[in-house]
Amino acid sequence: MVVKKKTTKVEAVALDEEQLCKLTASLSVNGGEDGVNLLAQTLQSCLKLTDAVQQIQLIKKAGSQLEALNEEHAGGTLDACLNALALVYTSVQAKNPLRRAVASALSSVPECLQWRVVDSLSTCLSDCLSSPCSDQHPHIIDTISTCLDGFPLGERCVNKLLLKVLKFICKLLHEYLHQNRGLAGRHIAQAQLMQSCLAVVKTSMLVLQRSQGALSEVLQAQQDTPGSLLSCYIHILLDGEFIQAIQSTAGMAVVLLIRSVMGSGDEVASVVCGLLRSSVQGLEPAPRWLQQRCEALCTSGRPPGVSLYLCHGALAMLSWKGSLPGPQWEELLLLVPKTLLDLDVSIKESSTAMVVARVLTLWSGAALDCLQEETQLCPPSLQVAFCGGSELQRHLLEHIYSHWEHPLDGVRHQTRSLFHNLLRLHQHTKPSSSNAAEDPYITELTRSLLGLEWHMRGKYGSLGCLVELHGAEHLLSIQPLLPSYLLDLMGDQTLAPYASDLLERLFISHKAQLAREASEETGDWMERWHRTWVNPLLHVLCHTSPDQTTYILDYFLPKLLRCSPSSLAHMVQALQDMPPCRTGLSSSRGALGALMTCLRAARAQGVTSSEEGLWGGLIPLSLLQQALIHKHDQVRMDALGLVCESHRSTEVLTSQEMDLIRHFLPPNLNSQSPGVRQQTVSLLKKLLCRVKDSSQLLQKRLVQERDQEGRAKGQHSLNQYKEFLQWLCGNLLEVLLPGASFSKCLMSLNLLNLLGQLFTFTAEPDVFALGEVVTSMHAQNVLYCVASNFLEVKQLATSLLGKLPPSTVGLQVPETMRCVLQAALDLSTSTKPYDSVTAAHLLHLLLQQPELIPVLLRSAQDVGLDLQICPPLAQASEVLVLELNTLAVVQFLLRCLQTELSGAELSLLQAAASFPLYGRAHCITAVLQHLNTECLSQMEQWRGLVSELIAVCYRMSDVVSPVVQSSSPEGLIPMDTDSETSGGLQRILQEIQPRDTNDFFNSARELETPQEDDGTQSQTPHTPPLNTDREGYRVTAQMVLVCCWRSMKEVAMLLGQLCQSLPLHYTNENELTHPGLITEEQVEGVGLYFRQQLLQSRHRGAFELAYVGFVRLTDMLCRSGSRALQQLPSRWLSEVLEEVKSSDPTSKLCATRRSAGIPFYIQALLSSEPKSSSCSLLKMTMGELITLAVPSAESNTNSSTVPQVHALNILRALYRDTRLGENIIPFVSDGMQAAMLGFTSPVWAVRNSSTLLFSTLITRIFGVKRGKDEHSKKNRMTGREFFTRFPALYPFLLTQLEEAAATVESDSGHVKLHPSLFLLLLVLSRLYPSPMDGSSSPLGLAPFMPLIMRCSRSAVYRTREMSARALVPFVLVTQVPSTVQSLLQELPPEPGPKIQHNHIHGTLLQVLFLLRSFQTDSHRPLPARSGIEEALHQHMWLASRQNSCLVTRGAYLDVLMCLCGSKTSLLEDPGASVLCQTALSVLMASELITSDPSSAPLGPGTTQYLLSLAQVGLSACVRFPDRWRGFEQRKQLLDSLLHSPQYEVRDLTLEGILRKLHEEEEEEIKSSPRWLDETAVSDLTNMAVHETHHQCLAKVLQVLCVLSSRGELSWKNGAKTLSQKEVLMHLLTLAQNFTHSVELLSGALTLASQLVVELVSSDHQDPAVVACLVHWGALVCSCCGEDQPVEVKLMVAKVLVTCSSSLMTNPHLSLGFPATVSLWRSLFTLLQDEDQDVRDSASDFTSRVPAHLLSKDVPGVSMCPPAALDLGVELLCGTFELWGQLGAGFLALTQWLMGEEDGNDEEEEADPASCLDEEDFLFEKGELNLWAEPLQWVKLLHRHLCSLIVTLEQNKGTGTVDFDQVHQIQTQAQAKVLISQQALNRLPALPQFSCTREHARLTLRHHRAELVLDVLNRFKLTNTFF
Repeated sequence: MVVKKKTTKVEAVALDEEQLCKLTASLSVNGGEDGVNLLAQTLQSCLKLTDAVQQIQLIKKAGSQLEALNEEHAGGTLDACLNALALVYTSVQAKNPLRRAVASALSSVPECLQWRVVDSLSTCLSDCLSSPCSDQHPHIIDTISTCLDGFPLGERCVNKLLLKVLKFICKLLHEYLHQNRGLAGRHIAQAQLMQSCLAVVKTSMLVLQRSQGALSEVLQAQQDTPGSLLSCYIHILLDGEFIQAIQSTAGMAVVLLIRSVMGSGDEVASVVCGLLRSSVQGLEPAPRWLQQRCEALCTSGRPPGVSLYLCHGALAMLSWKGSLPGPQWEELLLLVPKTLLDLDVSIKESSTAMVVARVLTLWSGAALDCLQEETQLCPPSLQVAFCGGSELQRHLLEHIYSHWEHPLDGVRHQTRSLFHNLLRLHQHTKPSSSNAAEDPYITELTRSLLGLEWHMRGKYGSLGCLVELHGAEHLLSIQPLLPSYLLDLMGDQTLAPYASDLLERLFISHKAQLAREASEETGDWMERWHRTWVNPLLHVLCHTSPDQTTYILDYFLPKLLRCSPSSLAHMVQALQDMPPCRTGLSSSRGALGALMTCLRAARAQGVTSSEEGLWGGLIPLSLLQQALIHKHDQVRMDALGLVCESHRSTEVLTSQEMDLIRHFLPPNLNSQSPGVRQQTVSLLKKLLCRVKDSSQLLQKRLVQERDQEGRAKGQHSLNQYKEFLQWLCGNLLEVLLPGASFSKCLMSLNLLNLLGQLFTFTAEPDVFALGEVVTSMHAQNVLYCVASNFLEVKQLATSLLGKLPPSTVGLQVPETMRCVLQAALDLSTSTKPYDSVTAAHLLHLLLQQPELIPVLLRSAQDVGLDLQICPPLAQASEVLVLELNTLAVVQFLLRCLQTELSGAELSLLQAAASFPLYGRAHCITAVLQHLNTECLSQMEQWRGLVSELIAVCYRMSDVVSPVVQSSSPEGLIPMDTDSETSGGLQRILQEIQPRDTNDFFNSARELETPQEDDGTQSQTPHTPPLNTDREGYRVTAQMVLVCCWRSMKEVAMLLGQLCQSLPLHYTNENELTHPGLITEEQVEGVGLYFRQQLLQSRHRGAFELAYVGFVRLTDMLCRSGSRALQQLPSRWLSEVLEEVKSSDPTSKLCATRRSAGIPFYIQALLSSEPKSSSCSLLKMTMGELITLAVPSAESNTNSSTVPQVHALNILRALYRDTRLGENIIPFVSDGMQAAMLGFTSPVWAVRNSSTLLFSTLITRIFGVKRGKDEHSKKNRMTGREFFTRFPALYPFLLTQLEEAAATVESDSGHVKLHPSLFLLLLVLSRLYPSPMDGSSSPLGLAPFMPLIMRCSRSAVYRTREMSARALVPFVLVTQVPSTVQSLLQELPPEPGPKIQHNHIHGTLLQVLFLLRSFQTDSHRPLPARSGIEEALHQHMWLASRQNSCLVTRGAYLDVLMCLCGSKTSLLEDPGASVLCQTALSVLMASELITSDPSSAPLGPGTTQYLLSLAQVGLSACVRFPDRWRGFEQRKQLLDSLLHSPQYEVRDLTLEGILRKLHEEEEEEIKSSPRWLDETAVSDLTNMAVHETHHQCLAKVLQVLCVLSSRGELSWKNGAKTLSQKEVLMHLLTLAQNFTHSVELLSGALTLASQLVVELVSSDHQDPAVVACLVHWGALVCSCCGEDQPVEVKLMVAKVLVTCSSSLMTNPHLSLGFPATVSLWRSLFTLLQDEDQDVRDSASDFTSRVPAHLLSKDVPGVSMCPPAALDLGVELLCGTFELWGQLGAGFLALTQWLMGEEDGNDEEEEADPASCLDEEDFLFEKGELNLWAEPLQWVKLLHRHLCSLIVTLEQNKGTGTVDFDQVHQIQTQAQAKVLISQQALNRLPALPQFSCTREHARLTLRHHRAELVLDVLNRFKLTNTFF
């Protein structure tokens, strides 16, 4: 996006009448042609002008005239001219170009006359400084500032008046300091004052800097003024109400003033050191007056920020370049970082952390400036301090590691810059070791950074610094696989930008290094570069899921091609050379997709150009066509990007590119993925912009081109453009038919809107004439899109209708307008909420019509409303028409609403059923949104209307609030005792009468229209009789509730809209009245209304949406000019906090439902406070709430509990509020303490709220969980970073953990569980050691370790597990072996009576988790002689039967399994082999193998223990049999596992076998597994027949499916061998009996399908087998319905794809014609399924079709489902000919076209009311498929049937047609056409809006029947016998 530069506003000089007359008189001269007279005339003319540009021209002319003057011209006239110019200079605004022109003119005065200019300027400036008007003060400050900004004469003027200027600045600062005390709560006024104060401080600094000579004279004369100025600076520094920008500037000003007074000697550094140390003794070198003023900064209780701002001032205001003046400067340079690092622990605000980071970077820059000179000139103390490894460098690295993942981008950026400067400082201190490999410090630093985990984002920038300074070879020599590691990280959205930035630095640096090192003879360095960077990229693109490579395309590939454009040829060649088998997994994009990705990126970067042929002539067109309809979304998007994206926007589209878009668009319009839709629209927008830009260039060339051939070529291109755009427009409009899917409507409307924006649809002839394509039918279809249930479709359709030619839309026709208006009015009273949105969009369309008011008046007369509205005149402007129409529509809706509201006040139930109020209110709000309220003409009418609207809102609220404010609004249970609300609620309950049952809430209530005069109705439910004139209503409690809370929502939105958009009528501080439409009293009343709703509503929908309206109000309050309104948020906040403090169980505030609307109310008030302010409201509120939230030690009464619950709930909402941003971070520590201490409360409500608050704080601190893994390393931080950001939590957590650890000892046998222990362990488990953590670290994690270990002794299993998990991050990887060994030594060496098994179990869990983490992080075995093997052998009794505790026995087995049963053994041989043998002996002696039932273990942990045994057994006989070599009992062990009486063991065994088989499949091992012998296979087939546990049976079937695919199985039932027919019958019975079990059904049907394929291939003729095959086919078809689970449909899709070549395209028709056609129909059903995975899986059949059935231009690859559907129908028609069944096929497809689902609908059509009885329960939905498009399906069938008729005519002998059946179909079709047309005629006007679904259904039926008749007529024409 190109942002236009902001133009400066030029204003003419404006003087008051008296000044202007005086100046004009002084410039009046009597003729004369000398220079001064001409100058006076020029200036006189200038002052009389009102045009600023002309004034500037004359000022420039005056400047030229001034330049020609000399001393002879001096006199009164010249003085008058100079005075006039000076007055103009001081009068205009600072940024006005006129001021710069005057300054330029005055600067051109000859030197001899410049003193006169200075005198004139001084006089004018002195007059300004003496002005008493406070409004002029900001202008005067700007004038002083501009005098010193590149204007030497102005600078002399300020020096001349220096004392007066300084006094003025002091006076102004004192005024501002005084005013600031009285602006509490007025945030906007306070923010304006802060800006003015900042400008004054900056100007004072400028004055001090530019007036050094004059300042010394002032100081000699008096010190009061500079002293007073210094006092103001110090006051700002010490006052916390001032924003950081002012305090930081004041800190610089203090140092600047000290430097200005004392010079640049060593004394200055000494004084600044004293200020930083807060030492009065350090101030001794300063003058006495300076000491006295600065003593205020040396108090012990000064804010910590003072040191920070003084450090900033010292670095910014003192000169650090070159050699330092003395030792005090060295001391100051080293003192600054120490002071800043001390602040690290004390600061809380993120903004302060930002300043600290910036000042540290500034310091590192100053230090580098000191070292830029020769090293000999740098003092040795600095050399030692700045060298790598020094104490200062170590502390600074700790700061970097603590802040490199700070949430603020600025802090992270500054941290990286600091790291870069530290490396440079180290370089400067050791210039001899320029090679990084020779520098041990750099090498060790690089290794430690590379050793950190990759989820730490800070390491990327640090590694980038190392690359920048030492080159990529340095990193690659330490970590050769670095490119692959970084490419793997590109799939993570959060890490991709960091990884790509580091990759870019690496490959650019590596290329430069290789080029430098390469000699002239060897040219293979580029090949080496390709191997390092390009080849890994291609591997990832081909073999990884496209979703994982999105960011490679976005971030990495363009950078690589920019670095090396020539690498594209290498990429293309490598990808085209890849064999087809290397296309990766089915979920990957393969070589074709990778090729598209590379070419797309290359074209977007301009690497390929059209001059070389299409896409550089690199690929054939057929490849691109394949990619455009590829199965994978990203491949299609890359191919489309290749077509659409171009480096030049004026590049002409070729005919091939247009053909490719024609090929792409139809199958891709209906995309279910929002991301794909967005990308498609974005890319096609680029293409259309190319069309527009290039067409303009072509038209320009047509005018300029003289060559006839060139003109013809250009005209041909324009004609192609016209044809293409008209095709595009027509196709997009054609798909907007009834029943079109949401996604297709959305895509088409988006693209049509783009066409309208870029080319317009005007009816006038233009180059492309798109208006000619649009017909009235097209426009009507777009209008009917407004009825869509999807808001985005409504909005796009409404927008498009405004672009289409009005003649096609037809809204200007009165009758059409009346119908649309009536439809909108009817929809506004619908009980379906989305109908009111449709009504609002229709009204928006009508508001633009000049003739709307007469039509509206007629509608008002029809309903008996009296509206007095004058229509606009014929010549009225569009703005006036819109205003009058809006006024009329709002008045009409308001009158209707008032009438319906009166009815609702009598019967809310009746209103909910027939005229819910929210629709009208929503329409009013929507209509007002389109009105520009700043330029209204009918002010009086609008004022009255606004008052009425507010009054109606209050009435609506009164009607429905009893429901939403009741204790249980969802169920209307009468629990409220409040007399104010119970009356209304009881009346509603009496009306509803639920009695003693809940039947009412499940079934509808029939209400009659009341016939009594008083509006009362019968109290008993009554069903109105049929065929009567009385109208019946069906209403449920849901409808009543929805009516109420939606009405509350619309009231809130309407009131918020009124307050936010209408101009305010108020009187400001200067007694000036600003006219407006809404008064201060009305605004305050609305605020009080919102307060009541938010504090008393119980229904979440009501108060959440009231909050939206209240936010609009609070935003308006802060921006309003009314002082009273600005102070309302502060007052309301104080009131609600007092109410929360005093709340108790009898309070009206809702203490349940997470305090309902109270948090929302406080959120809205706090979010209105400007972020740039001092956030006083937030600080006050958080202080009050945290005081309430922390449990009181005195009492736990209800009076203290209820406020505590409210406070916890409010805090939770505030911590979650993203708008408060980083301002909330300083209060996180207090919130965490309140949450943890809340767990100690005996009250459940407090503990519940504390849980919610704790969860929110965990998310706030560690970030939103970025994966399914609860213990993911991405949501963690180092202990140093955590405790640096939240220092108060260090002692708190440590103390709490000590208390908790003291309670966990289980020696007594009693369970003691500390309430906060779980929370403590949860927090600590998210921390891990910092790279710089050591034993001396003040915030290290070492003190926590022994306490966590002690927690593992708890008697609570979950506590032991949590403590083991929490211990892992506290132990560095290098310390794991020693820690594990010491833990194992703590175990008892033999059984004994005093053994505590809780202790043993906790220790074993810690060992287990530590070993697992070591295995994950280190990727290497444990070091030799670690003592772990010996310790395990010593305690092996724990795994044997000597140990009576099964839980610890199982845990010990898990440890053994972790060491020797995993893929990468943690132990090396021979230790691993010995341990395996020991584990095997334990296993073979265990209960798992022994067959004695009496020895079966019983008691707690039995199953867990057996599963641990089974894991060891599985490792030995299935997973890693080679590692357990020499194991003879393998068969026996597997047999025992499969025959175990515990189903959990069998399930685990089968899961292990299945996983192993899948691993072998991925490794492409096709042979039978060696570890699975015939006995085991027999056991498995036997289990398939006899297994009783469903889960195990399903797994058995899955295992057999895999084995069956590798070869034919021998099925056994005991000793009996089963035939394939018997097995098939058994499997089909299983599938039929267990349709409720997805896994069983899938397993049985998949295995049966494999048997079917085998039977068909063996050519069985047995009738029983054929019957089984037919049965199988019917079962497969039954599993394709919409009601089936997705998993079942996915399974069927895979089955059909597998069988497609052997059954569905088999020329022998093994299943018979009907069954085979049914399979095809099932496949087509799945290709139109709503679930994208099902469609994608079904579309794989295209890659299984035999090559001879495909035409030459159709590739045998996976296509997107729409293309696969089209190809599938075409293939089916081809197979009809192959089978010799053309006639039967023709009839079958014709039946499909007719539709089989509505065979008995004729009876339904006969009922005239059936089409109107659509609803009728609010939330009930029918079976919906939002993707399938029946109309497009029947069009597809019709097209292929027409082709089939031609084939029938050509092959008359290949199949006969049953003419009787043809006649029957024709008769049915004719009847359906008639019936559906009659039903359509019975629908009301515009049924698309009132009966949308019914209209779409009837239209489809009518279209189906018409197409059938068309097909049969075509057939008749080709058959003479018909």
